[in-house]
Parts: sequence; C-alpha cells; structure tokens
Amino acid sequence: MIHLRCRVDRKNNNTPVLSNKEIDEFVHAVLDDYKPSLLEQPSKISFEHFLETYLGASVMYLNIYHDEGKPPILGVTAFCDGYLKVFDRENECITTVSIAADTVVIDASLMENGENGRAMFTGLHEAGHLMLHRGVYAPDIEGQLSFIEEELLPVLSCRRDSIAEFTPNPWGNKTKTPAEWREYHANYFAAAIAIPNATFRPFIQGLLRQHNFRKGQIVTGHNDDLDYLAEALLPEEVADVYGVSKQAAFIKLKKAGFVLDKKSHAEREAQLVF
Repeated sequence: MIHLRCRVDRKNNNTPVLSNKEIDEFVHAVLDDYKPSLLEQPSKISFEHFLETYLGASVMYLNIYHDEGKPPILGVTAFCDGYLKVFDRENECITTVSIAADTVVIDASLMENGENGRAMFTGLHEAGHLMLHRGVYAPDIEGQLSFIEEELLPVLSCRRDSIAEFTPNPWGNKTKTPAEWREYHANYFAAAIAIPNATFRPFIQGLLRQHNFRKGQIVTGHNDDLDYLAEALLPEEVADVYGVSKQAAFIKLKKAGFVLDKKSHAEREAQLVF
C-alpha cells in the first residue's frame, strides 16, 4: 500500500498540508499500485473492494443515529475500537454497537434510497480520511494522550453537509479551520479517485469529437443544443461510466474546464483585456 508523505501542521493536530496537485499525484500513485487499469480505461471503482482489499478496512451498513436538528451522518471512520449510536429499526429504538478499528460505516439509507453514487463518494471520502488523516485521529501507540478534543475522537463522523460531492472549494475564500481542511482533503481525494484525470480528460475529448464539437470548451447560455450537450448528455455519459451522480459529473466537467457558463466566460474574457 502506498503511504502519504507530506508536511504536517503540528500546531493543528498534525493536519496534512496538501495542495490539490499533491492529492492528485498521491491518488495517481495509489491507483497505479491498487489497480492500474483504472488509469487506462474509464470505469467504476468499487469503493468496497478498495477499502477492504487495499486498505484492509471493514465496511458496514448501519442506520447511523444523528441528533434531531443536525444534518444526517453519512459515513463514519473508526481509527481504533469504539462505539456508534444507531437506529435499531426492528425494535424501534436507539442502541449502541461496537465497531472495530479500521472500520468504515456507511449510512444504510443511501442504498435504500438508491443513492448509489453518494454511497460510493461517501465510502471514498472515508477512505481519504484513513489514508490522509491517521496521524490526526489515531491515538499514539503509547497511549499518552490524556485529552482528546471532541472533533478528534478516534471514531470520526462525517455529516451530509461536510461530504460535498466533488465541490472544489465549499468554503469559498473563507479561512478554514483544521477540521474543515481535513474534510476538504477527503472530498478532493474521493473526487480524484472516483474520476481520475488520467482517463477523464481523454474520455471527454473523445465524447466531444463524437458529438462533432471540435473546441475544447463548451460555453453554455448561447446555444440550446450545446447547453443540452453540456448539461445533460455529457453528465449522463460520465455518470454511467464512472458510477457517480449526474450532478457530480457536471461539477467535474466544469472543474476540469470542459464546461463554462456564459457569465464566467464573460468574466474571463474581461480579465484578458488590458
């Protein structure tokens, strides 16, 4: 298994200091080690197989409990043995179950509601935490930590609002806390491994040629046919091949520069006028 080597911010709980490029490069190395064919042909990654066979983690599907008024918890990662509150639907009660170290729990409602794309992203998001943040959440081997902040408990819960599918920067230009940076890392890792740039760019370029579009970028808002190509046909093809949601596919198309809306295009053009 490939291990991450990077700088860490020791003043902020050993949070890794990572750029998008560094995460992309790390993911490329991981895929090359795990299953090189994912870097050669566009295809779906099995997040369960990746977690279980490559990371040596266990995967469970449970109805994760969340406090009323708070966003649902979609995924949980256990860095050491711990406990988790769940809904026991059979007995209609809330109970506590034990979970072993290196276990990823996915909220069962995702599969029950047919949100397979979000379940995959959640699983890969949790894989990102396991690969990038073990030095933050796992207690030291000598057990010397006498106090652990609530956010640093070794059983990490990720709520729906923190798992932003393929959003490149959910906080805009606001200053991020260490916890927000770690959620961003996990999101970016999940996006990069679900749709690797190595296959995505050639795949989209081929699709554009198939649709007789020779330019490298579609600017929406000018032509109904091109809008349909950018907002419906291409996302549907990407979602089908990579197993992600259509919304996530469209965001990836925009993030990779294949689709640009009319307003953003105008702003870019204005920046080129000196």
